[in-house]
Amino acid sequence: MTRTTDASESAAAHGFPHLFSPITVGTMRLRNRVMLPPHASAIGNIYGTDEDATRNIAYFEQRVRNDGVAWVASLSTHVKNHLIPGFEPTGVGAATLGFFRLPFFVERVQQFSDALHAHGATVSVQMVHQGGMPHGASHTMSAPTINLMPHVMNQTDIDAFVREYAESARLAMQGRADGIELHLNHDDLHEWFLSPLTNHRTDRYGGSLENQCRFAVQTMRAIREVIGTSMTLGIRLNIREEVPGGYDVPGGVELAQYFEATGLIDYVHGVVGSPWGNPSYIQPTYFDPAQFAGLAAELTKGISLPVVHTGRINGPEVAERVLSSGSADIVGMARAHIADGELLLKAREGRLTDIRPCVGGNECISRRYVEGLAFGCAVNPGAGHEVAGPWARPSTSRRLLVVGGGPAGMELAALTSEAGLEVELWEAEDELGGQLRYAPMAPRHEMYGEYLTWQRRRLEGLGVKVTLGRRATAGDVRAVSADVVAVATGAGPRTPAIQGVEAEHVHDIRDVLAGRATPGRRVLIVAQDDHVAPLSVADHLASNGHEVTVVYATAQAAPLMGRYIIGGILGRLDDNNVGFHFNEEVVRIDRHTVECRHVYSWKIRRRGEFDSVVLACGSVSDPTLYDELHPDLPRVHILGDAYAPRRLVFATRQARALAEQLVTA
Repeated sequence: MTRTTDASESAAAHGFPHLFSPITVGTMRLRNRVMLPPHASAIGNIYGTDEDATRNIAYFEQRVRNDGVAWVASLSTHVKNHLIPGFEPTGVGAATLGFFRLPFFVERVQQFSDALHAHGATVSVQMVHQGGMPHGASHTMSAPTINLMPHVMNQTDIDAFVREYAESARLAMQGRADGIELHLNHDDLHEWFLSPLTNHRTDRYGGSLENQCRFAVQTMRAIREVIGTSMTLGIRLNIREEVPGGYDVPGGVELAQYFEATGLIDYVHGVVGSPWGNPSYIQPTYFDPAQFAGLAAELTKGISLPVVHTGRINGPEVAERVLSSGSADIVGMARAHIADGELLLKAREGRLTDIRPCVGGNECISRRYVEGLAFGCAVNPGAGHEVAGPWARPSTSRRLLVVGGGPAGMELAALTSEAGLEVELWEAEDELGGQLRYAPMAPRHEMYGEYLTWQRRRLEGLGVKVTLGRRATAGDVRAVSADVVAVATGAGPRTPAIQGVEAEHVHDIRDVLAGRATPGRRVLIVAQDDHVAPLSVADHLASNGHEVTVVYATAQAAPLMGRYIIGGILGRLDDNNVGFHFNEEVVRIDRHTVECRHVYSWKIRRRGEFDSVVLACGSVSDPTLYDELHPDLPRVHILGDAYAPRRLVFATRQARALAEQLVTA
């Protein structure tokens, strides 16, 4: 259907005439140009327990109410796998029964759709089946990081999947969804047929463009035969493939043109990235906002159907730029709405500085799928808790003293002040932010600085009394006679027990990032941190012309970083020739060499030559004040790095948990 361009006067007045203009996509009349692409399985699985589903729906309701997001496409749903008896598919995204075949599938989708329809939003179901689990087009693999050989599909297999997609469409239609999105990308089974990298067939499903698209077109036709014109049907397609041997941008546009020519689809959702690489399809902080919108523009120019583009569109200004340039007709914004569920409301009202910024650290993805922890957003600890509603304000006035103005202390002070407590915050340094102040000093981490600026502005707006440069003693705290005290005194640098670690040419990561220490040209980094810090300082040094080598005792770099983020930084480091040694711990530092001991064989190897050594070895908590207070102060709490050094997401979630206890107790 043709694109519309009418815009509301109020939206135009605040500089977003395209973002808030309506558009029709197939059967769906959208009130604005924002889609929420799939991202909520970790927040609360709509196909899980009743409690999971309720939490999932509450999350989306917050983001669509008040004329919020127009289109929720977050029902990412696996179709039933077809397997021989006893075969067990393995890997991320592997499925057997799938979701469509669950006995309560229709009921759950109805529940989801009805709830969001009540707020004027539209809903679509995405149909997914992972390639190589175990099915594929040929005896090839799609990624250098996955070595599971596929089962090559025959005609019986293909026909079975086509029927399964058709039946899944029937069930989605019964669920009162408005549309269906067929997943043709991100290593999906269909992409394995579309890609010259993974499709080497010589039958009617390989070779020519028509043959490579045949499985997808058969699936689309089967779906359309079920839904007729009652629902919207679109496709999600990689504009290009990242692995050498895959199709390029002209190839992606050609695929979209071919699918449009069938007359079976109503839109194309064009994206960039793989599930494992550089970039991943969930682009982290190492990429510019909407960095690949120019590729979406090539797709938009090549077809007449509406184009959706998703890819680190992290704020309303970025969304407006993508739309006004004609790069896309609709933008997908997931993580930006995790960070702030009222993003569109604030944009429409011109309250841009109130929008909580997404830092692009992908904790919302990594925590769940790498560490097996509950969903958490680093900057918005309330995300996923929408079902609880706002806290009741305390019946009596209480005074809270927060000692420490790092991420945990700042978040606790803000949350409790918003809930009605009288809050005072003391910080020993001359600036709020704690150790997080070092993050924006690393390349591509500017959003952490914007987050700290937002937090400082938030505290000021709430009227929290902040005192900088005050290093509290136990006597100072007792003298204030606050009703509650929270100790968030953070942590200091950790110096490992390595012979020679006190030498002048050995520096701490914080001093290097802050410019207090200037390493020589050849630098060895001792990495004793399982997340991003060692890689960040390596990036900082390599970007400034140093020769960098990183030594890890682990078998890989940053084992707690997920596959959706690790590729971006490792690609940057390899571009700058950063070297790595794994399974080795540094046991001795000499003037120009180090001794490394293999963690399994205990064999000693000498590495060098180096001019400087940088320690990226984490932190040591500072609970001194808490230890002095808690024996005789009844309402004193400890949180953040003062309890145990962890990442930003741990600090803010602890702050929320304590705030809830203080406010509702």
